[in-house]
Amino acid sequence: MIIAPKTRGFICTTAHPEGCAAHVQSQIDYVKSQPPLANPPKNVLVIGSSTGYGLASRIVPAFGGGASTIGVFFEKPGTERKTGSAGWYNSVAFENAAQKEGLYAKSFNGDAFSNEIKDQVIETIKADLGQIDCVVYSLASPRRTDPTDGETYRSVLKPIGAPYTQKNINTDTGVISPISIEPAEGDEIAHTVKVMGGEDWELWINALSEAGVLADGFQTVAYSYIGPELTYPIYTNGTIGKAKEHVEESAIRMNEKFGANSAVVSVNKALVTQASSAIPVVPLYISLLYKVMKEKGNHEGCIEQIQRLFGDYMAADTAKGLDEKGRIRIDDWEMEDDVQAAVASAWEAVTTENLNELSDFSGYQTEFLKLFGFGLESVDYEAETNPERPLPSES
Repeated sequence: MIIAPKTRGFICTTAHPEGCAAHVQSQIDYVKSQPPLANPPKNVLVIGSSTGYGLASRIVPAFGGGASTIGVFFEKPGTERKTGSAGWYNSVAFENAAQKEGLYAKSFNGDAFSNEIKDQVIETIKADLGQIDCVVYSLASPRRTDPTDGETYRSVLKPIGAPYTQKNINTDTGVISPISIEPAEGDEIAHTVKVMGGEDWELWINALSEAGVLADGFQTVAYSYIGPELTYPIYTNGTIGKAKEHVEESAIRMNEKFGANSAVVSVNKALVTQASSAIPVVPLYISLLYKVMKEKGNHEGCIEQIQRLFGDYMAADTAKGLDEKGRIRIDDWEMEDDVQAAVASAWEAVTTENLNELSDFSGYQTEFLKLFGFGLESVDYEAETNPERPLPSES
């Protein structure tokens, strides 16, 4: 079939297998153009490995340090009549590229919150690798079924205590208008923490430890975001912020159990990902931020961010320092005073009419389509393609 993008708000319902492969290859090429990691992990488990930061977290240690990797994700394979999800095609492309270079790569497609997937991963580690020395937790999901009580919890993106009204952009039309979001009610905060907090991260690490498959001196990292004050009500001080606080509390508990800095939270930059596209207000902020940082010359995408994470912290001979709360800060360039001042000034002035002048909304749209394998110059989108692509590790 010929596959074209079909977008609806923050969702693209189609994905292009060759386009996703080209996007993955461009990230691999970037990593291979950088100096090899100084002290790379040997065996890496990435939970939430199919898109965005998680995918980059599999690419960097593999192609920058020769690591064996296991990826866990929940994606949809293609069928004869329907495309698979972008994350599925990304994972197929990653495994194909790893196989060509003789790198071990195995993937598990299923519910990462479940005990069944944890057990399957542990058995594979025992059989194939022995132990894991690096665990990346990059899971983003709107819902979670607790494996202990069987109850399904759903997260919400809402402010706490009071409604939040702010500028927002319709990413389909480019129209800027106010959006008002009502505050969380009832159990919505607790349920969001249940889904997006650190509970499952801890469950994974404890399960791996109890099974004896964590190497001495292992490291685990989970991802977070802080951002500017204008997004605080919907993010840092909202329901998702409460979940991220729980992630940091989980890191503290794991460090008490396994040793200082065994578990660390990395605060990353705002980027176009499938997760960030769903958060109100954030796409407009990202569009303004991209313009400022590209003009300054220090803009990064997921792969550059994670290259810096491993190169300067996770796989460095001498790691850079952590912040006052023990976190890695690779959002440092985003949060520089001059960058934030320029974004704040543009935020006050931006309208639908001057959007293209003050922002990089076209760059936002381009990056969004790339997430699904569209807009890559090397791909012939008029050509017929087969949406059915098996994972090499399942063949």
